[in-house]
This record gives sequence, C-alpha cells and structure tokens, in this order.
Amino acid sequence: MSETTRDQANQDLSNETIRTLIAHRSIRRYKPDPVEPAKRDAILYAAQMASTSSNMQAYSVIGVTEPALKRELAVLTGNQAYVEQCPLFLVWCADLYRLKEAGAKHGTAIAEDTTENFIIATVDAALAAQNAASAAESLGLGIVYIGGIRNRIAEVTGLLKLPKLVYPVFGMCLGYPDQDPGLRPRLPVSGIYHENAYRPEQIRPAIDEYDRIVSDYMRVRTGGQSDRDWSSQMAERLSVPQRAHMRAYLEEQGFKLT
Repeated sequence: MSETTRDQANQDLSNETIRTLIAHRSIRRYKPDPVEPAKRDAILYAAQMASTSSNMQAYSVIGVTEPALKRELAVLTGNQAYVEQCPLFLVWCADLYRLKEAGAKHGTAIAEDTTENFIIATVDAALAAQNAASAAESLGLGIVYIGGIRNRIAEVTGLLKLPKLVYPVFGMCLGYPDQDPGLRPRLPVSGIYHENAYRPEQIRPAIDEYDRIVSDYMRVRTGGQSDRDWSSQMAERLSVPQRAHMRAYLEEQGFKLT
C-alpha cells in the first residue's frame, strides 16, 4: 500500500476503534493531573482481557506513583525525564513466579527452566501492555514504551523487589498528554505482510519506499537539519550489540532458556 493509498484509507475509516489505533503517538510530556483510579482500573481490566496462552496470564504489572521511586527509575532507564514526570509509570513484567506458586498449591513443580515458558510470559506481558495502551488512548491518555528499563535491569529488579522468575520486559509512561506530536510513518504494508509464504523479493522495494518516506518526514520534523532515512538509522543501531548483559541476567533470575 502506497502512502497515498494509506492516507485515503485513513480518511475513509469510520470505525472508532481503528481510528484510535492508527492515531497512536508516543507521548513524552505529561500534564501533572493524576490518572483517575476508575480510569486506571478500566485500563488494567482491558489489559487483563488480552489474549493469553492457555489462560496462563504469565505477566504482572508494577504501578509506580511514588515520586522518589520514579526519579530512580528515570535514572536507571537512561535519564529519561518523562519517566519521572508522568503521573503513573507501569512496569510490565513476564511472570512465571505466580505459576510456580499455583503448581506448589498442588504439590507440583512446574517446568520453569524452558525457553517456551519464557517466550509465553514475554508475549503475554506484551499483549496485555498493548491492550492497556489502546485502552488508555481511547480515554484521552497518552503513553510511551520504555525499553530502557532493561539498561540496568538488575538494579530495576532490586528496586522493585521482583522475585526469581519475574523480569521487567519494558516500562510504560501513562498520563494526560502535554504535547501534540505528529504521527510517525510506518513501513508500507508490503514490507510486513506476506501472502501464504515469506517473500524476500518484497523487502528491498519496501525498504526503498520507506526510506523516501522517512527521509521526507525527518526533513520536516527537524526543519531541514536532517534527512536520515530508516535503513541508515537501523544499520547504525544494529551494528553493535544491544544490552549484552540480558542473557546472564535472565539466567540469574531463573530463566534458564533450555
């Protein structure tokens, strides 16, 4: 789908849910207004209704409202000021500890040291978080995901008192937006959708098209100071290992990945 076709499709949409989803933007400035408990609970309930493998619900979420604790987390995530500024910071965790306790209730030890269960817990956390994000945006709130929670993940784990078999997948700032950023363009559909089998021949043309789109977007966003395209940004970012400490951390936390 070309950008022109995508724009036309967006204009023709009448479904409120889809309109909310495609209007997603990352919010990095928040008003001081707290998130009302009723809205928070509605968002969490929406998160709970996300799909989950075999009803395991292998995730937990830590809601952080204490200013001093948010300040520490802001530092640990790479000095991201919006972690401290947002009224509610959510830390989404993959959680096999609760399943271990469920097994213990019946005298059964769960097979906790498997890669499959690690994947299930990580995916469950991501699905629940995205439901929460969409619910929040439908209520006029804004969010931004914080992958930096894994920068100094062992310290975050200690700070939040996470037991073995629980690890923080990412954070999420939540609050009322105090900015109105533009939409960031995405890859053309041909770059992510393959009919019946993976089609490598689609990839380079999709990258080329997206590079042109992102270059134009960056030129406007930076007032002509930059026109960097997507592939050059990805090439630079992925040319060096990212968070090389993660495997050792996960094993220490009880995820053996066998």
